[in-house]
Amino acid sequence: MATTLDGTGWEESDASVASPPSTVDVAWDRSFRALTYLFSWLTILLVLYILYEIGGKAMPAVQTYGVDFITGTTWDANEEQFGVLPEIWGTLYSSLLALLVGGFFGVSIAIFLTQDFLPTKLEIVFKNIVELLAAIPSVVYGLWGIYVVIPAIRPWANWVHEHLGWIPIFGTSLSGPGMLPAALVLSIMILPTISAVSRDAISAVPRKIKEAAFGLGATRWEAILGVILPTSATGIFGALVLGFGRALGETMALAMLVGNANRISLSLFSPANTLAALLANNFPEAGQAEEQVLMYAALILMAITLMVNLLGTAIMNRATKRLSGVAK
Repeated sequence: MATTLDGTGWEESDASVASPPSTVDVAWDRSFRALTYLFSWLTILLVLYILYEIGGKAMPAVQTYGVDFITGTTWDANEEQFGVLPEIWGTLYSSLLALLVGGFFGVSIAIFLTQDFLPTKLEIVFKNIVELLAAIPSVVYGLWGIYVVIPAIRPWANWVHEHLGWIPIFGTSLSGPGMLPAALVLSIMILPTISAVSRDAISAVPRKIKEAAFGLGATRWEAILGVILPTSATGIFGALVLGFGRALGETMALAMLVGNANRISLSLFSPANTLAALLANNFPEAGQAEEQVLMYAALILMAITLMVNLLGTAIMNRATKRLSGVAK
């Protein structure tokens, strides 16, 4: 391409700086759009197919047990009595406890790694370490919980029960697996998700906003708590929703740590059960009748996860509209 220098020293090109897209560019763009739509519809169809398969296998149990399956508290395959209310309680309770711990530390780590508390090289090292937590298999977390977490917290838990046992959340002594060790391990498992998404949300806040806060005399923590976190609140809330959804579906670690007991209790030290652990423990030896009720339980777990995600999406959309001034 021939170029010349004009009187100001700038290079001029015979070709226009902005040229219309070529035939290849148009074809590539249309192909990419078509593939995007295709995979989007395939994803929707896949979800519908999964619902169809699980719902079809669960339908005999739905017709037989109905709402009593959701409100029942007994699981006895020999007597054909099935109820999953304790499992629903354990799923929600363990996930909420894990979200409280994992959410606090996840957002704290995101702040620590984005607000110049560390040199750049150390930030990269810590980011990789946190992200590596997501690569550890669930069963390894379960073994670590059994051999490290439970022995470490048992003396403290029993001391708390001895002195504060009159409080419902400390009403049982910790003799082995229970809700607290399960929730602690689960909080570590959701930590990488919350930390990574929160870090991206905080990093997306324009630097000029923070500089403007400093210009008005704000300290570092005043800028973080009063400006940066409110600005990135929608993204952080999305991270918490993703972490909560991850906790709801966790299986192996909870099956090894929660105790697998059909009971409803507020005590952090009491054994419990979850829907995912129920499925993992009972499917290998399930007969045809029990397989149907297990599919019913799987359908309930999917419904809970769907409702959590829909609620989180609705709250995020509402918060985004408020931040943009669309909604009052």
